[in-house]
Amino acid sequence: MLGQVNPVAFNLFGIAVYWYAVIIVSGIVLAVWLSSREAIRVGLKEDDVIDFMLWGLPSAIIGARLYYVIFQWKEYVDNPIEIILTRNGGLAIYGGLIGGGLALFFFTRHRFISTWTFLDIAAPSVILAQGIGRWGNFMNHEAYGPATSRGFLEGLHLPKFIIDNMNIDGTYHQPTFLYESLWNVLGFIVLIFLRKKQHFLKEGEVFLSYLIWYSFGRFFIEGMRTDSLYAFGQIRVSQVVSLVLFFGAIITIIVRRKKATLKFYDRNHGTTKKAV
Repeated sequence: MLGQVNPVAFNLFGIAVYWYAVIIVSGIVLAVWLSSREAIRVGLKEDDVIDFMLWGLPSAIIGARLYYVIFQWKEYVDNPIEIILTRNGGLAIYGGLIGGGLALFFFTRHRFISTWTFLDIAAPSVILAQGIGRWGNFMNHEAYGPATSRGFLEGLHLPKFIIDNMNIDGTYHQPTFLYESLWNVLGFIVLIFLRKKQHFLKEGEVFLSYLIWYSFGRFFIEGMRTDSLYAFGQIRVSQVVSLVLFFGAIITIIVRRKKATLKFYDRNHGTTKKAV
């Protein structure tokens, strides 16, 4: 169709390299760079972030794929070899967060690094990478919302190339990929602002704020998508996970705030200080 983007970025030795992969990798590289800069500011080593990626990236990819496959099992039960083929998408962000989070826990325990501090370092970079990664969905013509009109999309003052690519099989759709991308980029700005405020957030609360922000937006955006993963009939899995993370993060902040020995996140002095 005229105006539709080609999901293939280029061919390398006869192998198609998809924009999806290029964009996802670009987001990861940026996240690693930003996190390594923050690690140095709080007294850790740049190598701590690089070394973690050797643990976290494979775990995140496996988690993202398993999460997707589990809730789309009917598509793979008769052709299990498709499970390992991810070039056309099929990676669930929440699964990646679970897989990467587990790897982070064991990595920080192994390195005797505060897990909460490491999560605080990573959180803003992760949500920015998620915002970038949604454009991979755009290039794959996925993660879109319900049918709408071209006039509605033009009323949002979207660039023409986005409007043209929201025409899926002859029907225009809501660009939910864009809604989430913008929500995530705004979340990155908010988290950076909060992280820079001295003696405002305590250790671990940058990460918990990330969970609150992301899950809140994801809950409503997920309700608009036409390709959600479902469980038990019409229950959208990501909406359930979003609710759990949203309220779980709030409760965790309240409970942890009652601890007198909880530390502030201090990015300017290479350490964290006890709250008074």
